[in-house]
Amino acid sequence: MKPATESQNTPSGGFSAANPGFCDMLVIGGGPAGASAAIMLAEKGYRVVVVEKARHPRFHIGESLLPANVPLLERLGVAEKVRSIGMQKWGAEFSSHWDGRHQEFQFANAWDKSMPMSYQVRRSEFDEILIRRAAEVGAAVIEGCRVRKVEFLESHVRVTAVHDDGRTETWETPQLIDASGRDTFLGNHFQNKRRNRRHNSVALYGHFTGARRHSGRREGNISIYWFDYGWFWFIPLADGTTSVGAVAWPQYMKRRSGSVREFFMATIALCPPLAERLEGAVLVSDVEATGNYSYSCERSYGRNFLLTGDAFAFIDPMFSSGVMLAMNSGMAAAETAHICRVHPGQSKRALRRFDRLVRHGPKQFSWFIYRATNPTMRELFLGPRNVLRMEEALLSLLAGDVFNSTPIWTSLRLFKVLYYVISLANLKRTLRALKNRAANIRAEPERLTSG
Repeated sequence: MKPATESQNTPSGGFSAANPGFCDMLVIGGGPAGASAAIMLAEKGYRVVVVEKARHPRFHIGESLLPANVPLLERLGVAEKVRSIGMQKWGAEFSSHWDGRHQEFQFANAWDKSMPMSYQVRRSEFDEILIRRAAEVGAAVIEGCRVRKVEFLESHVRVTAVHDDGRTETWETPQLIDASGRDTFLGNHFQNKRRNRRHNSVALYGHFTGARRHSGRREGNISIYWFDYGWFWFIPLADGTTSVGAVAWPQYMKRRSGSVREFFMATIALCPPLAERLEGAVLVSDVEATGNYSYSCERSYGRNFLLTGDAFAFIDPMFSSGVMLAMNSGMAAAETAHICRVHPGQSKRALRRFDRLVRHGPKQFSWFIYRATNPTMRELFLGPRNVLRMEEALLSLLAGDVFNSTPIWTSLRLFKVLYYVISLANLKRTLRALKNRAANIRAEPERLTSG
């Protein structure tokens, strides 16, 4: 990111308030990453423009927050509003229908006991709370407006967008933050978005009413169910609906016959414990379909831009890390942009630190995600032991505690060693799993449409 000139070293310096086509910072995308960045920058006094293609509230998947989200919500000033719409989430459950085993993890038992719970939220409500907070603290939020073109000029970036009504609008800004999510605007612009060659999956999901829930504190737990071709999520929401989704190998999806809705219901039937909880429930939404979750961009920053959240990388939703990683990287992008602006001599160090941060989160979750359907990993999750504090460290990972100073890393490394030891002890099973995984990673996912 190019350092600002001397006249631009303070918020709004060097810009004419009479020219609305100029701003200090422009953010593409008004999801959790973009809104978080905009809130922090606007609070510092910057003239921030957020350009969002949709209009809030709008549907989005990713309803399960992590305990590590809670301090971020406090910092952004939205904790009370999120609490008012959220279902309390005190733990996560994993189930295997093959042998009937079930394991519940309570976040209060993690290494750091100060983050015992989080929330399940409707993303349409949650995202609107964040974007309205950005407007409340001074950001200009432009909804129903899609960025179509960026031009990187010598001293600034020119951004051209088209409104829903066909109007074209242009802004010029010295610093651009791409929080466009899975649109990966700059990744596509620079042609440096790369498919993750180590993971490949497809998801089907919808909302039900009348699903059977647990009682008491367990009501808000996220439940993960393994089945022959992947895994399911079961996320209770505060309004009585339940989000249910299947994440499966592409080769399984190629078996589809009939509509996407019929295929989704037939897939649920393959997992008896989940089907039992949905007996008598009513599917009240379209069934949404999403292709390969896994990708990353080669660059997280440049002379005058930063990539944050899913605009940079995404792996898989199994550990509900997406919103936490997006918010964390959005806030880091705001701080990095600020440093580059007011302390240009520190720019290189700040940008390198930002790059390490946005790569760190996905990297820590990815090792577990790549092996999530492996029999050895299932065995460890369904029969955890806190030897050398391995269970506490695993719970900290599940809680999203990967950016703090909590000393979990030695215990997680020991967990990985144990995984490899058990895999070697069951070599035939391990080789079959590896062969199956390799075939599915190579497979091209079928293009599915909602229904």
